[in-house]
Amino acid sequence: MWAFDQLYNRYCKRLLSFSLSIVKSREEAENILQEVFLALWLNRNQISNEASVKYYIFTIAYNTSISALRRKAKDEKFLEQLKDLQELTAEPEDLQTEYSDLQGKLSEILNDLPARQREIFILHKVNGLKYQEIASKLNISVNTIENHMSRALKTIRSKLGKNSLCATIFFYLFFI
Repeated sequence: MWAFDQLYNRYCKRLLSFSLSIVKSREEAENILQEVFLALWLNRNQISNEASVKYYIFTIAYNTSISALRRKAKDEKFLEQLKDLQELTAEPEDLQTEYSDLQGKLSEILNDLPARQREIFILHKVNGLKYQEIASKLNISVNTIENHMSRALKTIRSKLGKNSLCATIFFYLFFI
C-alpha cells in the first residue's frame, strides 16, 4: 500500500496535467486519473519495475483520454442530430399547435391511403384489433394484413416527414 501511495504522489499531478491537455476538462481529467490508478491497483501484480509503471500509467491515461473524447464527440453528434430535427426551444403553445397540425396531416394521409390499407390501419391502430382478428373479420390472410400495415406505416412515415421532432415522436408513440 505504501508503494502505491508513493506512485500516486509521484505521478498524480503529471497525469492530471497530461489528461487535461487532451480532454480540456478538469472534471474529466480527474475521472481519468481515478481510472488510471484503479487500473494500476487492479493490475499491480503484473508490473515489474518503475519504468514499466510510468509507461503503463501514461498509456492508460492516453487511451482513457482518447476514449473520453470519442464519447464526447458521439454525445455531441447525437445532440446535433436532435437540433437538426427541431429546435427544442418551442413554447408549449407551439407544441400544441404542431400536435394539432400533425393530427390534421395524419387525417389527410389516412384519407389518401388505398381503402383497404386505411381500413386495416384503423382496425388495428384505432380499434386495437390484432392482426388475426382483422384477418378473420375481413376474411383475408394475416400475411395480407401485415403487408397492408407495412405499406400504410411506410406511407405515413414518409409523408409526416423527418424534419420535425414532434412528428417523429408522434409517429413512434402512436404507430410503433
